[in-house]
Amino acid sequence: MRIENKGLKEEKRIYSVSELTDDIKVLLENTFPDVWVEGEISNFSQSQSGHIYFSLKDPKSTLRCVFFRGVNQGLKFSLKDGLQCLAGGRINVYAPSGQYQLNIQRLEPKGAGALQLAFEQLKEKLAQEGLFEPAHKKPLPLLPLRVGVVTSPTGAAIRDILNILKRRAPFVKIILNPVKVQGIGAAEEIAQAIKEFNQYKEVDVLIVGRGGGSLEDLWAFNEEIVARAIYNSRIPVISAVGHEIDWTIADFTADLRAPTPSAAAELVARQKDDLVSELGHVFSRMSSSINNKIKTLRKELFRFQDAYVLKYPLNFIQLSLQRIDELSHRLNQKAGHILETAQHRWTHLTGKLEALSPLNVLSRGYSISFKLPEMKVVTDISQINAGDRIQTRLKDGSLMSEVIDIKS
Repeated sequence: MRIENKGLKEEKRIYSVSELTDDIKVLLENTFPDVWVEGEISNFSQSQSGHIYFSLKDPKSTLRCVFFRGVNQGLKFSLKDGLQCLAGGRINVYAPSGQYQLNIQRLEPKGAGALQLAFEQLKEKLAQEGLFEPAHKKPLPLLPLRVGVVTSPTGAAIRDILNILKRRAPFVKIILNPVKVQGIGAAEEIAQAIKEFNQYKEVDVLIVGRGGGSLEDLWAFNEEIVARAIYNSRIPVISAVGHEIDWTIADFTADLRAPTPSAAAELVARQKDDLVSELGHVFSRMSSSINNKIKTLRKELFRFQDAYVLKYPLNFIQLSLQRIDELSHRLNQKAGHILETAQHRWTHLTGKLEALSPLNVLSRGYSISFKLPEMKVVTDISQINAGDRIQTRLKDGSLMSEVIDIKS
């Protein structure tokens, strides 16, 4: 809309809100088509649809950001308030609120790389849940006869494991569950292979691993799904990933960490000479322990030979019989005394009861009258009226009578 001022002959452009917003939108988006912004995440939230919203801030300003689901699904690390990030994307204007925002296409943590940050975050999470606790570690079998291997069928790891096991312990049976060890879907295949071995239940120990590589190459063994599969395994698991300097989440979760696949094979299959030598040591220690026990028992036996009970067993029995007679006599005396005391007390109490008994009073010529039918003892003449029936108790019986007259 334009308004003409006839006196000054000037025209003023009047925008609607939508027109102005659209012009600003075009200007901003054309001026900043691709930018990188550094800042601290705040007001982080994620919708049910998977879109992520937060602000990037520095000490002076705040920038609203949106990270749509289709782009953020490949993010390896977790976002949270306070995290310093480098965000790359396009500036656009959200017309309904008239606010400009950064539409993020790439996001990196400042300082440590994204994969390293993801590694540290998952390690901290699983450690707090107790997945790395020594109490959950299962011991390896002394002499496993069936070894399950979870690795690539074409990699150097399986060749090293096979060579060492065949040389050191040809009697060991090797069962391979082939999986991808890097790339999309590798972590899921590794976790599924561990679960399948636990369902199979025919192996004594598992070797899970691969040869060396970069952090990206080894990343499948840093996935949470693999860590939980190892933790939930009822079969002892040896993690053998990369080289000696490489550490993965699988290493922390496994029952034992081997620096390389070759080292894992050496831990599983001990050489025949080593076993024979150890058995010799065990036999020697066992013989020494038995001999020491025999010496101790022989000394005990010699000590018992001089004991009185073994030299004179009949005397010991006779003394015991005499002691029994003595205790029996004392028991009879005590019982007789208790009975005599009880009888005296019984006689005394019986005499007192006889003296207080109303029947004893009746024997001296007295009687007791009861008013019928309530059988209430008559103690006063006012309780009786002419015509009442009474029962009178004598020493040797009772009689029933009817009151004809009353005299006070």
